[in-house]
Amino acid sequence: MSTAETAAAPRRFALPPELAQMAYRLLAAAIVCVALSFLSDAFFTANNLLNILRQTALLFLLASGLTLVILTAGLDLSVGANVALSACLAATVIKSTGYASLGFVVGLGCGALIGFINGILVTALRIPSFIATYGMLWILSGITYYYMAGETIHGFPPAFRQLGSGYLFGIPMPVYIMVLFLLLGSWFAQRTVWGQQVYAIGANPVAARLSGVPVERRLVLVYTFSGAMAGLASLIILARINSAQGDIGEELTLPAIAAVLIGGTSLFGGFGSVAGTLIGALILTLVLNGMNLLQVNASWQPLVTGVIVILAVWIDSRTRKLTE
Repeated sequence: MSTAETAAAPRRFALPPELAQMAYRLLAAAIVCVALSFLSDAFFTANNLLNILRQTALLFLLASGLTLVILTAGLDLSVGANVALSACLAATVIKSTGYASLGFVVGLGCGALIGFINGILVTALRIPSFIATYGMLWILSGITYYYMAGETIHGFPPAFRQLGSGYLFGIPMPVYIMVLFLLLGSWFAQRTVWGQQVYAIGANPVAARLSGVPVERRLVLVYTFSGAMAGLASLIILARINSAQGDIGEELTLPAIAAVLIGGTSLFGGFGSVAGTLIGALILTLVLNGMNLLQVNASWQPLVTGVIVILAVWIDSRTRKLTE
């Protein structure tokens, strides 16, 4: 091809890789919605759509903190156990004092403290995040089961219950909290120096350190934020179901990780977004909701979730090569 022909050739329109990845995922969510609308008459009902929004909000809040951890090429396997202990301690304080605000502070503080300890284990003791948080998972589970001793705490003030089960203008309260943290998380990751340092640490921690980034302090901050988000999620669950027991939130760890991966955040760090995690949480919630509506055996649901995660990661790696 001559120089003139090259100059005359039309430029190919291409979205930035991150926007292209989001577009693919939104298309996948739309396809799931269309398929479920044909398969179940109950899908496009107001109650079901509000339930999907509420479940997506809860999963997103837990997964948003985890997104920052995974952006640094780390992992936090203790978020589910963190939710359980934070919820049980907050429930105890609310029931014994009658002050929901004090229980809120205790739940949030407990989650953040556990995240801070995870950050110290990873940075000061140089324990790989997978091992440190896996060990923390068992420690927290042991403490929670010993503390609760098989008991259940239930019956919280109506004002506190609004946090998880209330509505504003017909929209569940957790959805407003989700939108708030979506905006804050996106602003932090994309528009602040600290957010850009998180990406730099995940892409190349050695280069980030040589560039003057305080890697250890940033990692402790990221794990603390992830723990705080687990504490916030525990309070919303508590307000939603109006009870706390030792196994509350136990099953949330893998769906939260799945939402992050389906949302396009790389397990190797340095690529991903909080907005992508929201789409991942929505897709996963749609699929789980669809399986419940279609009365798929509960034993098959983890299998389907696992297949979706593997497919999402594989498709992500393929499409990323095409868009770069």
